Amino acid sequence: MMNFEHLRTFVTVYRAGSLTEAANLLGISQPTVSAHIQSLEAVFGFALFVRNHSGVSATGKGSELARELAAHVDALDDIAALSASASTQPRAIHIGGPAELLGTMVMPRLRELSEAVGAPLWFEFGLADDLLEELRTGSLDAVISAIRPRINGITATALYDEEFVLVAAPAWQQLSDSAVTSDINRWTQIPVIAYAENLPIVRRYWRTVFGRRPQELRLSAVVPDLRSIRSALIAGAGMSVLPHYLVTEDLKNGALTLLHTPEFAPLNTVHLATRSGDISRIPRLRSLADELSRIIR
Repeated sequence: MMNFEHLRTFVTVYRAGSLTEAANLLGISQPTVSAHIQSLEAVFGFALFVRNHSGVSATGKGSELARELAAHVDALDDIAALSASASTQPRAIHIGGPAELLGTMVMPRLRELSEAVGAPLWFEFGLADDLLEELRTGSLDAVISAIRPRINGITATALYDEEFVLVAAPAWQQLSDSAVTSDINRWTQIPVIAYAENLPIVRRYWRTVFGRRPQELRLSAVVPDLRSIRSALIAGAGMSVLPHYLVTEDLKNGALTLLHTPEFAPLNTVHLATRSGDISRIPRLRSLADELSRIIR
């Protein structure tokens, strides 16, 4: 006979792509997970998974079965969760993302976000790849990511397009204007404050706007925090490329100035990543996605 716990295990392994991670998510041992899968394979009469270098992947029939079963397993889990937690505080929603974006665009509206979601919000800052891995394994419920995730079991929804600008303190603008050289060469005398040694953000700006690498620039410092780079620029340390949201007020009050205004500014789409199916079946997560989209846009 078929056992619901075995079906839940099967769907969890399918989404996690690993017997070990499925065991951690379900709170059972890996041998138990293996036994559940073997039991289902005996019932259905075909293999559900094959092993690969990173864990397991579903067979063709296993994938088809998972797509048919997942929504039903989720619905039964939701019913069980509602009955178990009706009289307790709602479970916290765990959100990961870049500290600069969350601190600048989300934290000032935290009260609105919390009220819309109706549950405690726990934030974790970090790099996109690390946070997306935590999302995949169940440690996080949602990740705001500046890169589009390409991971099985993760769905990404576009939140907004961030624009990048080349900025410095006003004194550097006057110096570059006095150089009277081409746009590409006029900034060679201005020190560059970069996020990483290979100038990832600056390099992208140069390639998009000028069609070449920024080989002629002079790197002055590497600071792996965009907010700290902003502070250094305001103090006159040099120039850098930063997301517009981070320097909007500085450009308005004159603390920073645009060194260049391209016809088409470099853009990067920021996504909200969740485990596939979670937004449609978890109302609080759906409220989070809707409110984040409203706040950030």
